[in-house]
Amino acid sequence: MSGVTETEKHVKHLLAEVGQVLLGKDRQVKLALTCLFARGHLLLEDLPGMGKTTLAHALANVLGLRYSRVQFTSDLLPADILGVSVFDRGRNTFEFHPGPIFTQLLLADEINRTTPKTQSALLEAMAENQVTLDGETRALPTPFFVIATQNPLSQAGTFPLPESQLDRFLMRIELGYPTAAAELALFKGEDSAVRLKSMQASITLAQLTSIQERVDDVIASDSLLAYLQRLIHFTRSSPAFAFGVSPRGALALLRCSKSWALVHGRNHVLPEDVQAVLPSVLAHRLRDASDLSDQSGYALVDRLLSSVDVIA
Repeated sequence: MSGVTETEKHVKHLLAEVGQVLLGKDRQVKLALTCLFARGHLLLEDLPGMGKTTLAHALANVLGLRYSRVQFTSDLLPADILGVSVFDRGRNTFEFHPGPIFTQLLLADEINRTTPKTQSALLEAMAENQVTLDGETRALPTPFFVIATQNPLSQAGTFPLPESQLDRFLMRIELGYPTAAAELALFKGEDSAVRLKSMQASITLAQLTSIQERVDDVIASDSLLAYLQRLIHFTRSSPAFAFGVSPRGALALLRCSKSWALVHGRNHVLPEDVQAVLPSVLAHRLRDASDLSDQSGYALVDRLLSSVDVIA
């Protein structure tokens, strides 16, 4: 249990550090850390100005990760993200100039403001931690964590992410408006941009890697797995769902449940852990049979949790 309690101590320290610039959002920060510890990628969806970029930058600082930000626009090309080979006349050969994707934490800002062609440039990188260009495969750094932000689809100039791209994100979360107390503290406090510059790493790369490895050791009992399987089966059998959760989505739910348990200092998964992460893991993977919009997944999550009993 020593490794588990050590993880909980690290999490508390990270929450305190990030909480200095993102006030009143401890749960959202925990979910972001859960995603990172589970070796996944995170999609942040909310209105502009809600702190999405601040969260990504703060996490990079406190985790001590190399950080790149790409502002996605309608004229952005895949080469602007991945890199390009340029002919060197002196050496009479092509030299590869890596793009901003060759980093440890990549912020893909407003990813749904670029075209599907450019969005898909991230697919291989997010799925396999590598990039193939000019017939050569290049490994990405470890860890490699993508935080993508997107504005609601009602905003002008957006291109909806296709299901194949959405599925590459282990979790999707919203930050929401701050509480009255947090907003008042924001008015009275120091500018977040100033605080970000002074933030220091509070965990080493070796410690982060160790936490990620501990997620694999978190125990999921047979009864817990049966509950998880009932949840997944319900999405496949109920006519309310346009389609059920895939095996990859089911494994994502299990892995995030383990990571959430570890974040809270436990080496075993409880049903409450599954329920805590399920909206962030499955809402963007579900569609209502009568409403195929991207937002219908949240109502389906509520139905799923209320319809499936913990004990068979």
